Amino acid sequence: MDKVEYTEAERWLIEPQPGTAAARARDFGVDLSETVQNLRLSPTERVKKLDEWQVGNIPFYSDVRAGFDFETAMLLELEAILEYQKLIAKGQE
Repeated sequence: MDKVEYTEAERWLIEPQPGTAAARARDFGVDLSETVQNLRLSPTERVKKLDEWQVGNIPFYSDVRAGFDFETAMLLELEAILEYQKLIAKGQE
């Protein structure tokens, strides 16, 4: 298995500071390393991956647990992504 190299911003997302949206998502059980992998994909690749998931070819979450609240997990993940994008935008100013 290849070692994954993360940018500083990606590391901020997968190793979040307490009190951030990313920390809330991680603490809820969202695998933010998968989030980073998805953010690295082009929009076309993301749609293809979603299509494959819908027909059952790939798992949507690698850690499927009984009773896991996917809707809340997705909302927390989206909040973390928005926070991440704001961080990226600040760095580009």
